[in-house]
Amino acid sequence: MKKKSQALSRRDFFHKLGVQVASAGAGVLLAQTAQEAGAAGAVKKYAMVIDTNRCTGCQGCTIACKSENNVPDGFFRSWVKVGMKGTYPDVSTHFLPRLCNNCEDAPCLNLCPTGATYRTYEDGVVHVNRDVCVGCRICVVACPYGARFPNPITKTADKCDFCYHRITKGLQPACVDACTGRARIFGDLNDPESEVSRYMQNHSTQRLRADLDTRPKVHYVYADENLMGPDYHRLLGRSRS
Repeated sequence: MKKKSQALSRRDFFHKLGVQVASAGAGVLLAQTAQEAGAAGAVKKYAMVIDTNRCTGCQGCTIACKSENNVPDGFFRSWVKVGMKGTYPDVSTHFLPRLCNNCEDAPCLNLCPTGATYRTYEDGVVHVNRDVCVGCRICVVACPYGARFPNPITKTADKCDFCYHRITKGLQPACVDACTGRARIFGDLNDPESEVSRYMQNHSTQRLRADLDTRPKVHYVYADENLMGPDYHRLLGRSRS
């Protein structure tokens, strides 16, 4: 007897997708209502500032993230892009730490057909509900920052959620704790006395692909402007190295 394939057939996939869409439809409508009502009333607004002058490119954040979140080999929730600029002998190296921006106007959330991608409006973090995600990868393609990936173990979309299991217990994200250069500052922007708020008050900050108006909640200090605009992926390459 032939073994039944573990992979979903095209018919089975769309059947599963249809069931999930139907069951999630009411939830999506409720979520949209909650978005309108809750966006203005969020208790916290978690965000991260990355000071690129402090980043040494040690990849400690990448390792800590993979260990903390059981990220499969070959995939990343957090990583550091390395860019070389100039012509020998006038060459400089630039580091651009990357992670999900948890955008306020997130394309992944707007385009998710099942409602698996959602936001907790008490703190603004974007999540993936693995029980609802059907692995269609629409959100992976929709993310303009390349911050999502299809997890081969869970068969669902995956991404950084600021180590939600840690921050809800009063801890810092694993990447922040592991950063030897103290390049990452995380906290609540709704608290004017938080470290991240004070840092942003005293430094000029940038956001990746500001031209898209997704309103990312990851901010950069002293980042190379040439790496922040529409062509940053061409300058640094698409591989997460």
